[in-house]
Amino acid sequence: MTRLILASQSPARLATLRAAGVDPEVVVSGVDESQVRTHDAANLAAALAQLKCRSVAVDVDDPDALVVGCDSVLAIDGETFGKPADAATATARWRRMRGRSGVLHSGHCVRRGDREVVDTASTIVHFADVDDAEIAAYVATGEPLQVAGGFTIDGLGGAFVRGIEGDHHTVVGISLPMLRELVADLGVRWTDLWCTSGRHDDHR
Repeated sequence: MTRLILASQSPARLATLRAAGVDPEVVVSGVDESQVRTHDAANLAAALAQLKCRSVAVDVDDPDALVVGCDSVLAIDGETFGKPADAATATARWRRMRGRSGVLHSGHCVRRGDREVVDTASTIVHFADVDDAEIAAYVATGEPLQVAGGFTIDGLGGAFVRGIEGDHHTVVGISLPMLRELVADLGVRWTDLWCTSGRHDDHR
């Protein structure tokens, strides 16, 4: 089975892959994201994903292993937003986002040996018109400080998202349909990444 190495510390990305039958190794890149500068949110997400992927891939001595780097950026009215620096920033951002819509861009970079593919998935997110008390309570949980855009769709923030247009995995931070296409470009069939021992029966 082909090794897949996830260059991300995101629990949501790891959980998404595991739920899809893929159990990757996790190696945190630890790169300085401030070195990438661009005003285009989609390009920024792709560049950051590429930076993370390459920083981990350089230490991988298995030429057949897949290294996956991802990064997400929220764009509203042409302005880009990563993780809020502090609670005050998260609060101000949510007051701006509520009742409005933005685009969540998730960049993906996959490397195998000396070959590399990069792409960005984008999904429109419609935010609920939450009140100040709800924002304060949400920010107090600390969750918004850990994620791009200051919100999640698979955690406490899920109730504050009215809807999306596009792949919901993109909002979590890793698009499974896009990742399937990227690994195929590098000669790996998605189903060959499935870990049979990690499968489970779902009796919903």
